[in-house]
Amino acid sequence: MTSLTHFNQSGEAHMVDVGNKASTHRIAITEGYIEMQPDTLKLILENGHKKGDVLAIARIAGIMASKKTADLIPLCHPLPLTHVEIRLTPEVEHLRIRCQTTVKTTGQTGVEIEALNATQIALLTIYDMCKSVDRGMVINAVKLLEKEGGKSGHWQRS
Repeated sequence: MTSLTHFNQSGEAHMVDVGNKASTHRIAITEGYIEMQPDTLKLILENGHKKGDVLAIARIAGIMASKKTADLIPLCHPLPLTHVEIRLTPEVEHLRIRCQTTVKTTGQTGVEIEALNATQIALLTIYDMCKSVDRGMVINAVKLLEKEGGKSGHWQRS
C-alpha cells in the first residue's frame, strides 16, 4: 500500500503538487442510490411534485456540484471539466433511484472526487425535494465504479 499523498514528510496536510505530472484524458464513473416509499417514487415518476421535475433538478444540481468540488473539499484541485453526465434511473422493483455519474477532463489529476460529489448531491437533491412526503428515504452505496487515466491507469470495481 502506498502512503497518503495529502500529508508532507512532516505529517502536515498539503495540496499535492501535480505540476510535473503529464496531462492525460481522465474519466471517473460513480453510482449511488436513494431508496424511498412506493408513493414517493410514484410521485417522482408521474412528475406530480409541486416543486417541479425532481429528476431534472437533481441532474442539474449534480452537474453544478461536480464543478464546485474544489470549493468543498479542502485539498482538491480545481479542474476544467470537459463532460459531466448524470443518469437517474428509477428501479421500481427496488423502490429506489439509481444515480450514475460520468465525469471527464484532460488534466494532471483524476476526477473521482468530482464524480462522487455529483452523485451525492444529485441524490441529496432528490431527498431535499421529497422530504416533505418521505423523511425515511435512504441514500446508500455511493461508490467509484471505474476510473481511467494518469499514472495508475485503468481501475474497475470487480
